[in-house]
Amino acid sequence: MSASQPRQTADAAPTLLVKIFGKDRPGITAGLFDTLAAYSLDVIDIEQVVTRGRIVLCALVTSPADGGTEGELRATVHSWAESLKLQAEIISGTGDNRPRGSGRSHVTVLGHPLSAESTAAIAARITSTGGNIDRIFRLAKYPVTAVEFAVSGTETGPLRTALATEAAEIGVDVAVVSAGLHHRAQRLVVMDVDSTLIQDEVIELFAAHAGCEEQVAEVTARAMAGELDFEQSLHARVALLAGLDASVVEKVRAEVRLTPGARTLIRTLKRLGYQVGVVSGGFTQVTDGLKDQLGLDFASANTLEIVDGKLTGRVVGEIVDRAGKARLLRRFAAEAGVPLSQTVAIGDGANDLDMLNAAGLGVAFNAKPVVRRAAHTAVNVPFLDTVLYLLGITREEVEEVEAAEVPST
Repeated sequence: MSASQPRQTADAAPTLLVKIFGKDRPGITAGLFDTLAAYSLDVIDIEQVVTRGRIVLCALVTSPADGGTEGELRATVHSWAESLKLQAEIISGTGDNRPRGSGRSHVTVLGHPLSAESTAAIAARITSTGGNIDRIFRLAKYPVTAVEFAVSGTETGPLRTALATEAAEIGVDVAVVSAGLHHRAQRLVVMDVDSTLIQDEVIELFAAHAGCEEQVAEVTARAMAGELDFEQSLHARVALLAGLDASVVEKVRAEVRLTPGARTLIRTLKRLGYQVGVVSGGFTQVTDGLKDQLGLDFASANTLEIVDGKLTGRVVGEIVDRAGKARLLRRFAAEAGVPLSQTVAIGDGANDLDMLNAAGLGVAFNAKPVVRRAAHTAVNVPFLDTVLYLLGITREEVEEVEAAEVPST
């Protein structure tokens, strides 16, 4: 079509939708288009899916200029398909696919397992918002089932709100992000440390050595639930550590347990060109070690004061609290040269909320109810690397990175 040719002329032109079904094997796609090439057709659209060894191949092509030739084409395609024990269907029509509606989003659904009932509920809620599901494909089959829906016809904000309500009711995790280049261009991920990157609360590890674990755990739980001011609770908890020998720092570092999937998450992100950082209401005495161990780009936390080889029960420097975490996210983004809209924040506690809301995508990871309700999306399985699927990264890509990390023998 020339630049000056009216679009409605092309939209009204006769077209053929050629559909092929059957057992997959090498050469089917090439064979179909070799068959069609004899009729000098233009390809308008192609889509192919292989599920459990069965192929569905669809080709939208222009009709032959000579109307009489269409019957010959149909006979030839059916004959070719039958020779390979495939089924063929050819549907006449006009023009290209209908234009997609305004507003496009990627909806990622995580299930452990993902039931047919849950999938039906998500699909129905998308439809109820005026959205249309244009395409669905699987991102991962383990450790969770992750599928992505490409949706058009509804804006991301209302769709996210509707699906968050549905997801909470049926017990699956759903993330909704705007479609476009930035979906795969989120280049900075910043996460909380305690109960997110690691399975522990660091101050409780210190408290265990000071014999005051129960008192500290109680204050920590109330602070994370948003019942106490974080800075006040931090000072109260740290005061209980006064007098501990500084050698306890190395003991606590050795006791820290990474969350399952943490190494995979960071290794995959780094290999794909992301920058990764942590912000913590815990202590630099631990986060500095994690930064070195995991190859993080950024790390910031509170610092325990140590004088004459003893913990004084005080912290020094700027306090990393709820507002501080959001401030650090912005600082890291500026240093990384990444717009806030292309950042991802991950956390579990109330003091992560400002950071989660400031990021382009805020992920509540096994979080308290107040955090799950306020974040963009929630992940409620114990594998931190499932966050990768929310970014459109497939399990195959993860495995390629993992394989590259194994030294050859």
